[in-house]
Amino acid sequence: MKRIGILSDTHSCWDERYERHFSGCDEIWHAGDIGDISIMQRLEEIAPVVRAVAGNIDHGTVRRKYKELEIFEIEGVKVMLTHIGGYPGKYSPGIKSLLRQNGINLFVDGHSHILKVMFDRELEMLHINPGAAGTQGWQQQRTLVTLVIDNGTMKDLQVIELTKPAFKKTASTR
Repeated sequence: MKRIGILSDTHSCWDERYERHFSGCDEIWHAGDIGDISIMQRLEEIAPVVRAVAGNIDHGTVRRKYKELEIFEIEGVKVMLTHIGGYPGKYSPGIKSLLRQNGINLFVDGHSHILKVMFDRELEMLHINPGAAGTQGWQQQRTLVTLVIDNGTMKDLQVIELTKPAFKKTASTR
């Protein structure tokens, strides 16, 4: 059994709540638009395994270290991780054939900044876009996802909303 933390589109933004919500995870997956490499270094301090792909804003060290597509198996589930992939009914060009050819059970992507968890009945596969964890972009809500993968079964999926911290205004005494 593996507990997985999933995020995307941090755009160089570190939030201490990543650590709180992903503590106890066996793996963390970042679906691209990482930004600064320090984000990955901090995630590596939280979980024993951290997987990531480069996104369209990534460059330099991030682009050299991470590929645009990762396919791997964990607990009997075949996973494909990329940044720009679309979603069931609206996949990016070439993605659907890759999913089918590789027998993918779980497809994780980012880019849209829109949280989506959908089951593709045609491909018999779960799609997860964890939304945006960072502050760059138009999204109103920042989100993370966790789930458990146990012997071929995906379960206990949770969406974590990172509400904006309350603005503290210091009152003037004058």
